[in-house]
Amino acid sequence: MSDHAVDAATEAFVAHRNLLFTVAYEMLGSAADAEDVLQETWLRWAETDMGQVRDRRAYLVRITTRQALNRLRTMRRRKEAYVGSWLPEPLLTAPDVAQDVELAESVSMALMLVLETLSPTERAVFVLREAFGVGYDEIAAAVGKSPAAVRQIAHRARRHVDARRPREVVSPSQTRAVLESFRRAVETRDLQGLLDVLAPEVVLIADGGGVKQAVLRPIAGAGRVIRVIAGGLGKAGAVPTGDLTVVNGNPALVFRLDGAFDGVMAVRVEDARITGLYYIRNPEKLTRVESETPLTLR
Repeated sequence: MSDHAVDAATEAFVAHRNLLFTVAYEMLGSAADAEDVLQETWLRWAETDMGQVRDRRAYLVRITTRQALNRLRTMRRRKEAYVGSWLPEPLLTAPDVAQDVELAESVSMALMLVLETLSPTERAVFVLREAFGVGYDEIAAAVGKSPAAVRQIAHRARRHVDARRPREVVSPSQTRAVLESFRRAVETRDLQGLLDVLAPEVVLIADGGGVKQAVLRPIAGAGRVIRVIAGGLGKAGAVPTGDLTVVNGNPALVFRLDGAFDGVMAVRVEDARITGLYYIRNPEKLTRVESETPLTLR
């Protein structure tokens, strides 16, 4: 490849890097794996004849999707051996992500968990079509299926996700208000306050990765969840404090015990109460909550 071609390839890759990372992250739920996919994408892109590429953005998305699909299939085996529940890796995001309603929903912890229930191909098709608005012909080229098959997969995946995603879009201010109530109740060990802010059907999922202590299976029901929270605080014997932050485009809490960083809590809010609590304690998944990760759908 000539120096001019290398410069053109580098310029195109850098221009679309945030988009490619967002595609890979939404498909994988792991920033570390998304970065690996981008490395693999670059290696294949650098070998491409630029003169044969009509739409560089579309071609890069196609390569990224193929590499992410390969990675997603290997990750499934890793998740089967994972200790306890597996939650997506939280990302500290800039205010502009939260202001983009479509982007904020597409990377929300609640939706990312729903995407975990799709097959690799279903997830790729859903992400490309619903989040990024990619055409069926282009998706077909990326996943190795016919356009007709992709349409069927997209319909099936959309129906599956719609049955499980949050029923309403909750504004950031509403979520922050609910989180503030939750934070106060935890800090003051106010069990009635917790009961007021948690929906009766709330589900707690915690991810310690076998490195930090966490419940190994989802806990369902407000009473059981409150007992787990109270018991955990009692065992820790430490003073809990929470700070509001923005993770994956949505309000969240950073919790500390006696001032030491402990984990990130994301939530699913419906009808002004928490229906999902997602607590990430695994330190290997908390490397992206100190500096912002740029995300984009365009």
